[in-house]
Amino acid sequence: DDDDDDDDELFGDDDDDDDEKDKDIAKQKESLMSHLKTTQSLVKVCAEQVSSVEASLKVAEENSASTQPGQKNAIMASNKICRDKLWHYEDFKRYLANLNDYNHVMDFYKYLTLIKEGNDAVRTKNSLATDGTDTKKRSRRFDRDYYRTCVSQGLRQICYQFALAPFRVGIKLEDNLTKPEGFNWDSSLPGDNPNEGDDLGPRQWNAPVNDSDPTSFASELVSSGELVLLAAMDKSGKLSEDHPEVSDPFRGCRYVAAMELAYEPRIRRHLRELYKQKAVLTTQQTPKGVDVIDPFHEYYGLHLLRNKKVKDHFHPNERELQQQVFGYSVEDVKELNEKLKSNEKQSCIQYLNIMKAEKSGHIKVHIHLPLLHGDSEDWYKKGDDYFKNREKQDLGPLIEELRKAYYPSDGDMEEWNNERDKILRFALTNFLLPAFEADMLKDLRDAAIKVGIAEAGKNLSMMAMEGPYRPSHLLGDNRFLVPTGDLPIVGVCCASDGKDASYLAALTERGEVSDHLAIPSGIQIDSAKIKEKVMTFLMQARPSAIVVGSHAGLSSRLVARKLGALATEATERWNNRFIQGQEEDDEEYQARQDDFRRLYPDHDDEDDEESEWKCNVEMVDDNVAQLFGRSVRGKKEFPDGSVNMKCAVSIARHAKDPLAELAYTWSVASDTGVFGTEMLFMNIHPLQRLLPKTHLLRQYERVLCRAVAEVGVDMNLSCKYSHLHGLLTFIPGLGPRKAASLKHGMERLGGVVASRRDLLEKRLLGPFVYNNAVGFLRIRDIDALSNQLLHPLDDTRLHPHVYTVNNWASKIAIDALEMENDDQYGSEDDRAITAIRDIMENSHNEVRKLYEATKKEWENQYGLTFNVGAWDPRINVPAGLWRDKVDELDLETFAEMIEKDGNGKWLTHFSMIKWEFRLPFVDPRKPMEPLEKEKLFRLLTGETDQTLCP
Repeated sequence: DDDDDDDDELFGDDDDDDDEKDKDIAKQKESLMSHLKTTQSLVKVCAEQVSSVEASLKVAEENSASTQPGQKNAIMASNKICRDKLWHYEDFKRYLANLNDYNHVMDFYKYLTLIKEGNDAVRTKNSLATDGTDTKKRSRRFDRDYYRTCVSQGLRQICYQFALAPFRVGIKLEDNLTKPEGFNWDSSLPGDNPNEGDDLGPRQWNAPVNDSDPTSFASELVSSGELVLLAAMDKSGKLSEDHPEVSDPFRGCRYVAAMELAYEPRIRRHLRELYKQKAVLTTQQTPKGVDVIDPFHEYYGLHLLRNKKVKDHFHPNERELQQQVFGYSVEDVKELNEKLKSNEKQSCIQYLNIMKAEKSGHIKVHIHLPLLHGDSEDWYKKGDDYFKNREKQDLGPLIEELRKAYYPSDGDMEEWNNERDKILRFALTNFLLPAFEADMLKDLRDAAIKVGIAEAGKNLSMMAMEGPYRPSHLLGDNRFLVPTGDLPIVGVCCASDGKDASYLAALTERGEVSDHLAIPSGIQIDSAKIKEKVMTFLMQARPSAIVVGSHAGLSSRLVARKLGALATEATERWNNRFIQGQEEDDEEYQARQDDFRRLYPDHDDEDDEESEWKCNVEMVDDNVAQLFGRSVRGKKEFPDGSVNMKCAVSIARHAKDPLAELAYTWSVASDTGVFGTEMLFMNIHPLQRLLPKTHLLRQYERVLCRAVAEVGVDMNLSCKYSHLHGLLTFIPGLGPRKAASLKHGMERLGGVVASRRDLLEKRLLGPFVYNNAVGFLRIRDIDALSNQLLHPLDDTRLHPHVYTVNNWASKIAIDALEMENDDQYGSEDDRAITAIRDIMENSHNEVRKLYEATKKEWENQYGLTFNVGAWDPRINVPAGLWRDKVDELDLETFAEMIEKDGNGKWLTHFSMIKWEFRLPFVDPRKPMEPLEKEKLFRLLTGETDQTLCP
């Protein structure tokens, strides 16, 4: 019945009245049942066949795995490499693109190098070397042998089952330290879609959490063979029960995790910065220092520095500076910046002295974190281990930041956190802190050298921007009204060795040697044997000043005093040469006149007023001159001259133009083709021996280029005289090669040019070089150009573009003078030159009027105390007091009109034109000052505050 019910249910309702239909249904049922049995038998056969095929396939797979071990090894190697735990391509690509610091790039490189070494070890272990034909072994670091062994044994794969991936730790640490809101747990990596995958989202930023404790977890791994206890194996491969790794199976895993964590670039970058903020510097005496350092020693005060903050040697980073200046006014911020720069400079100079003391073996330096319980009272007696002991150092600030990024945010078993804490401490104490200490010593050295080079450059700049010596008889006139000009000078070099002779060298206005006089050793300059010769020499040369080098010390001082008396007597005799003495009869007077004519044949041609001779004696620093006397260029210029004679010449030249003598010092190349090596022997900075020579010379070159550009160079004189040619080297756009080519070209054309335009028209300079250099070249009125009409603006700082191409200067001059377009001036060029000469004369007269008015006003209020030499019209005269013709023009409106017409911005040029009319190519250098007492004492005695002791 049940079958019938089923049949009815399957094939339709039962109909007893239709027999035919029943018969048909019965036949169909019988047929279907037959098919069903056949199908069931076929399915059974197929199932048996599928089972047979599955069994055969399994055997085939096993056979395939046994015949192709490389595939299995590749899978094992891929699991051991743990690519997704060590780097993320898109994230690293973006991070690397934003790096601009060398240390940060090197951190990235070192991390990739470390990972590569571990990966290579894995491939080698699994016989996956890429090129078996390369038999030459790469040299590798032996301190990473244990790391390579651990990684090759698969410990990297195990350690990241409870430790967070290093690059994720670095991202979290970076955000915690640089963003006010800290790390965002919903952030995702570049290229990842946070809506896809279960492993994304906040959970990816947490360290993996295990349900079992570390002991059970390690036992399971050891039992399965995944965790290999490397150091606990004996030679036979059996475990040594007494080895500590048996009780601490994660030792190798922690080593791998700590090393890769310590090399992660973000972690190193930000922890290094945090270390810089916390680290301190301590110095101790060495046994050598204990014996010699006393309160009068130059290293006293450096030998017992205690916990000096390292960050004082560096400028604060942007974040720290913003915190310091928060709420400050603009003036307060400026004052704070100046204070920070001053402290930084002083600290770096102090560290340069520390480097000097350490190099000499008197002290030793320690960089460390502050100690937990402070220093003991006898800290200065402790050994190196006292400061290198990590257990005594305060690691708290660094370890806490790492814990925030490393520990699971939801907590974990204390045992697992202890394992993570061991990783962090091991990474800090064994990898990060030693690296940070080495980096900090290097950074301190680099910062100190940078400041030292800047200070040396500043000292050289002061030497280069020292103006020509201004004799005492010109000090009553202002240098803007009565320039020092080219004066004859006598240089004196006193012998420091009793066997050598002292020399007097007389130089002409152009710096050429006209005569010299030797004072034999052992003879005083005012003795009867030599006195008359000296006076005759001085009257023949009639110098405006006598400069005595200080190289001989106190002997130079004595000679200077005696020369002062002789110079006074000589000037009196010369100035009174036409006056007959009271006790002198006519014959004696006539004989004296004959002697004067014989000795000084040109004195009759001079006017009485003009022939008045004034001369004073001054001591100068002969640092540059002593170098010239012993140099190759000195021997080349004066092959037969003695050292002291050449020094006397250089002393006088240095007094005439210090910048030219410094440029002359640079102009000779060494055997390797390096220019300026002579300057390394000059006493420019007391710590220059500690500075890299290449960087020092580069700084010196920049200083000289800047000084020459400010002062300008006489084109004709610098090409004619070798001791002035060095100035051309530092003209912007030239350099040694082009300067030498220019000099040779000038020699072919007769030695002089009458205008700046000739440099281009006669192809002495190319168009681009000409455009860069011409504004710094002067065409002055010299004897060789006495019959030439010179353009007055060729001796100004104005570029020819403003007075030959656009003619703005001549237009300003013509408009200021309100000159009409009259034929009386001849051609348009003659009219322009006449206008420029007249406007320059008008402006010069205005400068004189302002000087006299200022002086008169001052003396009316304060008496005869006006400082003539300090008055500077560019600084001391308000803009509203100028009344010259050019000041009457509205140059600002004129510049706006030109700019509206689309012809460019010219206001700066117009302002420069106005000042060049007033003070054409004025020398920005202040005249050479007499030696200060402290410097004079140092030059004469060789003693300083540091070297003086009872």
